[in-house]
Amino acid sequence: MDMADNIIVKVENLSKGFDGFPVLDDVSLSVNKGENLVVFGKSGTGKSVLLKCIIGLMKPEEGRVFVHGADVLNIPLKELNEIRKNIGFLFQGAALYDSMSVRQNLEFPLKRHFNYSQKEIDSKIHRALEVVSLTEAVDKMPSELSGGMKKRIGLARSIITEPQLMLYDEPTTGLDPITSKEISELIINLQNQFRMTSIVVTHDLMCAKIIADRAIFLKEGKVAYEGSIDSLTGSKDKFLINFFSYDLVKES
Repeated sequence: MDMADNIIVKVENLSKGFDGFPVLDDVSLSVNKGENLVVFGKSGTGKSVLLKCIIGLMKPEEGRVFVHGADVLNIPLKELNEIRKNIGFLFQGAALYDSMSVRQNLEFPLKRHFNYSQKEIDSKIHRALEVVSLTEAVDKMPSELSGGMKKRIGLARSIITEPQLMLYDEPTTGLDPITSKEISELIINLQNQFRMTSIVVTHDLMCAKIIADRAIFLKEGKVAYEGSIDSLTGSKDKFLINFFSYDLVKES
């Protein structure tokens, strides 16, 4: 395989600001096929903005983004929507439709973007719920689910189209440590089962240690650090020591 074919996401010199304040400042990165990249950073450092630029929900002032070789910031919306069919996005709050049952939430992306028969849809719903171990919740409403269950249903909806690329925005926020570990292990299982490529925005060190093949750290809008989790957490850099110390204390 050509090296270029192995790169699923390539971000070049991306800059984005709000009200004159730079949030992303000349950010460049690439993510290889089957890799889990974790993005660290303090609140307000542009982590979520980076994800939104990657799927074309936000336009940067400068820079380019390529997903599967397509320039997502400079293609017609119809082409962009075709690319988005192969991208799953798990939002912080799971973003389930409260007025729809779990089954209807999972049906939604299948009916909106594909022409599957009802039998095929039912099969895909069952499989997705099996992956997250929640088949019994198929006819429940979101209001009947715990926070962890909502996150897992949100994950099931994100993967039901079997996307090649998954973007996770704080997948373990608000969850207890046991549920957080379960979600992190689910992300790894998905990577192995579907050969998914993932970009995971998180501040959860336990989650990152489970899932990350590689990590970057955004600081003042730039990629300030890059490497393995061990190299970042073992760094003598005072900024990194201070950032990770709270999570390290929590774990012990």
